[in-house]
Amino acid sequence: MRLEEKTIESKRVFEGRIVNLRVDIVELPDGRQTTREVVEHKGAVAVVPLLDHAKVVMVKQYRQPTGQVLIEIPAGTLDKGEDAEACARRELIEETGYSAGKMTKMFSTYLSPGYSDEMLHTFLAEDLTPMQAERDEDEFIEVVVLDLDEAAQMIRRGEIKDAKTVCGLLMAQRIVGSE
Repeated sequence: MRLEEKTIESKRVFEGRIVNLRVDIVELPDGRQTTREVVEHKGAVAVVPLLDHAKVVMVKQYRQPTGQVLIEIPAGTLDKGEDAEACARRELIEETGYSAGKMTKMFSTYLSPGYSDEMLHTFLAEDLTPMQAERDEDEFIEVVVLDLDEAAQMIRRGEIKDAKTVCGLLMAQRIVGSE
């Protein structure tokens, strides 16, 4: 059975600093046509920074789309042509003030492929060294250190709701538990 859609026409309707929006007219596998709204994104990284096998460095920050302060793992957008690991190292220092002696890629995932092409690369950062945080001028962040198992409990209680954080923490917990 054919599952692919064929793009007939594509039109960018918005260009922003972080995302672009395009509208595609596609032909479905059965020959009918429909539209797809696609958010274009440069890609991003997320980092699970472990102080030891039991403590994770996280950030609290206000997220305008949700209207809430969220507890998250550090993350950021790739610069054009930037290597994912280099971006992860940069974001870790910027947001937490830690540098990683060891950075291991855990996985890459589409965040919401129903409407976005954003690919997120998630890393495990270990052998951390404190440094001066270098935050962007529009970032207001509080660094928090949590027990990794407590963070997993916070996911279950609905206190951690961010998808990249949920996936990153649970994968890190699995990796650390198997060592």
